[in-house]
Amino acid sequence: MADEDIDVVIVGSGFAGSLIANELAKLGKKIVILEAGDGVPSNINGYMERFYKAEDKVPESPYPPSMSDKDGHFKTLDPKDVRAGRPTVRTLTPTAWNDPRQSYLDQSKAKLPFASTYNRVAGGTSHWLGTCLRFVPSDFRMKTLYGKTVPEFVDWPIGYDDLVEWYGKAEAEIGVSADVADQRYLNIYFPPDYNYPMPPIPQSPTDRAIGDALATLKPDQTAFLGMTPSPTSIRVRPVPAARNSQPYRNRRACAGNTNCIPICPIQAKYDPTVSLNEALNHRNVRLMRHTVAREIILDAELRNVSEIKYTRYSTTSNETLTDTIRAKVFVIAANAIETPRLLLMSTNDGRTPDGVANFTGKVGRYLMDHPYYVAWGQLPLDGKQVWPYRGPLITSGIGDLCDGPFRSQRGAFRVDIGNEGWNFVAAGIVGSDPHATTIDFVNGVNRSLPKQPSRNRGGLFGPALTKALNDNITRQFRIGFLVEQTPDADNRVTLSDHVDGLGLRRPKIAYDLSPYTRRGIAAAYKMKNLIFQKMNATDYTDHAVLPGDPTRFDQDIDGKTITLNYGGAGHIMGTCRMGFDQNDSVVDSFQRSHDHDNLYLVGSSTFPTGATANPTLTIAALALRTADRIAQRV
Repeated sequence: MADEDIDVVIVGSGFAGSLIANELAKLGKKIVILEAGDGVPSNINGYMERFYKAEDKVPESPYPPSMSDKDGHFKTLDPKDVRAGRPTVRTLTPTAWNDPRQSYLDQSKAKLPFASTYNRVAGGTSHWLGTCLRFVPSDFRMKTLYGKTVPEFVDWPIGYDDLVEWYGKAEAEIGVSADVADQRYLNIYFPPDYNYPMPPIPQSPTDRAIGDALATLKPDQTAFLGMTPSPTSIRVRPVPAARNSQPYRNRRACAGNTNCIPICPIQAKYDPTVSLNEALNHRNVRLMRHTVAREIILDAELRNVSEIKYTRYSTTSNETLTDTIRAKVFVIAANAIETPRLLLMSTNDGRTPDGVANFTGKVGRYLMDHPYYVAWGQLPLDGKQVWPYRGPLITSGIGDLCDGPFRSQRGAFRVDIGNEGWNFVAAGIVGSDPHATTIDFVNGVNRSLPKQPSRNRGGLFGPALTKALNDNITRQFRIGFLVEQTPDADNRVTLSDHVDGLGLRRPKIAYDLSPYTRRGIAAAYKMKNLIFQKMNATDYTDHAVLPGDPTRFDQDIDGKTITLNYGGAGHIMGTCRMGFDQNDSVVDSFQRSHDHDNLYLVGSSTFPTGATANPTLTIAALALRTADRIAQRV
């Protein structure tokens, strides 16, 4: 289609981009999608082969560019040679995380690592877990409720009431398995007669064991939570999931594979390629793969976007082609790092020296994640077994602790309950389980968990090895805490002097954890202790904090100095926040730029606050709402 016929150009084909493209395609709008990475594969066999061969089953391992050589061993990629670069878990090491020669994100001046990563392929976030939580109503009113003591908080320009309809539409589009009765907590409500598309995924033995342990509590045991009144029971609820509990929209039901991250081998989990494929079935939609947007060009009055300059590259040669594309409306749907990067690169020959949509200088600021505190333990040998590695990675969690008066003093947290034993947590020491545990018993060593005396014996084989593994692996469990982070202006994305394989400046990250957020992690530590105490479990969590771990920090907890650490939840938020007007934000409640009438910045970059819920369902609800608004103008 010719440029003059294009209604909307969308940069990025992840959740927000794919959903908006599909909604507009249904209405006959002419859409072009610019995707920096590979297009939609005809099947996932190539991804699966790369995943199977990789020695590290990290979130990026199935997706291009490959992190492994032909034998599956990790290979280092110099970010200056990669045309569509990305951060990876393998570069979050003590020696690599702040070295721009090894890590795509330039964190050379960051106080702490920004620990979340992402892919740049069609569908973008196909490696997500599938959790589809709604925000609780208080999450939209943080300044009103808690701003007197936490001045960093702001209110959203919309509330739960404005999104409740769109949440339902997003749940139908994605295909969410859950039960309304389970999800009515902390003032979350649903329209009359509303039902989720599918019933919930069944709870796992680990879910039920933790639920039983927390069913009866004493007020003094939970006083540290700062809730009124102190809870005497804490419920473990099934987690809404974009995972089929029964066949839905020609996708099969979940078969219980415990590797939803990084890839569902039977595609029972929704990912954005589902909506993207539906959009591409329309003749009026075109996907331009291996196409990197490099500058947003404004008209003479700097009021509207006139075109986007892009570079298409070859994956088999050094050839590139730089050109521009015009449309009526432009949607930037990269992510909360790549979107501000593109805006800041768009200087328009000096006419916008601070970048596009940045007249008030807020683009790139308020970068957030959910710092992820992980703990793992083991039930006693004479206690119950929880049988990990059955079912998807997470089927239940604790959400009732996400709001309360304590939010005036410390970050809230949500608890994930893992079904994969020590699969990824042990990887920080010697390699993931159950492989690491098996090798320990075969060799009679204690590399993975030195505290455990049963491994101080000769190598085991045959029935003795089987018994040892059954005795140990069946009692493993882990929990994780997604902690609320304050939107701090100094946590930000700017442009590095280091470039990528197309000569474009890479993202530079400044990041730290506020005292408010650290106190939230400290409360998560105390909650971990309570859970382990109630389960009579042995705690091995201190082995997660390795010497040189760049995410470790010391925190005073009840007069003792405790060393804590965190991981990235993959929830990259902030940097293009929405707000009431140009003075306090970058976009309005429909994610339209305050500065430029035909420019929309969509996704979690527009979140003013991060709350504790995984952001994807809210991204989807906002995207559908934005698509409806765009459809009214083109």
